[in-house]
Amino acid sequence: MAEPRLPSIPPAPDVEGATHLHSGKVRDLYRLDQGPYAGALLMVASDRISAYDHVLSPGIPDKGEILTRMSLWWFDRLADLLPGHVLSSTDGVPDHLRGRALVCRPLTMYPVECVARGYLTGSGLDDYRATGEVCGIPLPPGLEQASRLAEPIFTPATKADLGDHDENVSFEAVVATVGAATAETLREVTLAVYARAEGIAREQGILLADTKIELGTDDAEGGRLTLGDEVLTPDSSRYWPADAWTPGVTPPAYDKQVLRDWLTGESGWDRTGEAPPPELPPQVVDLTRQRYVEAYERLTGERF
Repeated sequence: MAEPRLPSIPPAPDVEGATHLHSGKVRDLYRLDQGPYAGALLMVASDRISAYDHVLSPGIPDKGEILTRMSLWWFDRLADLLPGHVLSSTDGVPDHLRGRALVCRPLTMYPVECVARGYLTGSGLDDYRATGEVCGIPLPPGLEQASRLAEPIFTPATKADLGDHDENVSFEAVVATVGAATAETLREVTLAVYARAEGIAREQGILLADTKIELGTDDAEGGRLTLGDEVLTPDSSRYWPADAWTPGVTPPAYDKQVLRDWLTGESGWDRTGEAPPPELPPQVVDLTRQRYVEAYERLTGERF
């Protein structure tokens, strides 16, 4: 088996009064060492963007701020379903990181990617074509790209190491990992979040095809189930314009698909080869930024 290709992630900048803990493809995570939120986490959304296990250059201007604003908007609309991990978006956030950083509660995260699907696409479509099932859930014959499912399904995945791919797993695999009662809770909460968000998005003329959320327990609150990480952004969810949806056709997405299409098409880059991807041209950067901005503005009704 080939070794996984690790993304090229630039060193995280130093943040005064904080200790760097981890950097992912998009976010840098710190622990605050002083002030009223000492011991809390500082989650910083960069403008980095990745595709096919590479972090690309340049980044997408304002992307980190768009993701942060959208997450905050959704945390507010999900608060009656379950609490979020955000403590503050202003107090405790260094001035130069305002708008793209959140102070968050430390959580003990479940080792499961909690995914809900209302439409068949992506890896779910690949699994269906191969087996007639998604994560062990049988689906009726004759479904195609972008088919709407009779009801949303919970399709969990493993949490892969950096540079590796998440893998879809069955509900029984989640039971084996976290126990039956916890697995059932994760499924119920994930589907409830999807149902709430799908209804809100639909009112704005947007279809939420699928979404991935991160759940953990807040040990300071007696192990309370809490929504972590980001939530319902174009990086963790597929959004389609409702008026462009037709089963059998891949709808235009409010995410980085335009960037992926350029990489695998016009750029001439071989994603299976050893060469790193080329630098993104200004027009691709601009169009990708426009997609993220449009997703934010259409959903929230606010100007960015």
